[in-house]
Amino acid sequence: MPLIAIVVAALALGFEQLVQWKYGPMGIIAFVLLTVGVKAKNTTCGGIGALILVLLLAQSG
Repeated sequence: MPLIAIVVAALALGFEQLVQWKYGPMGIIAFVLLTVGVKAKNTTCGGIGALILVLLLAQSG
């Protein structure tokens, strides 16, 4: 069980670094909003974070 938690934390940190490198501060804000929304079960906060990430992904493509 602790090994799985370490692997998941490492993947999350790696994804966060990738978002920051590729999309800058707005990507981090979106990722934080999405994470907080999911953990707090707040659909508005999570939806805003997801929407910003989708807009950033659509803009770069």
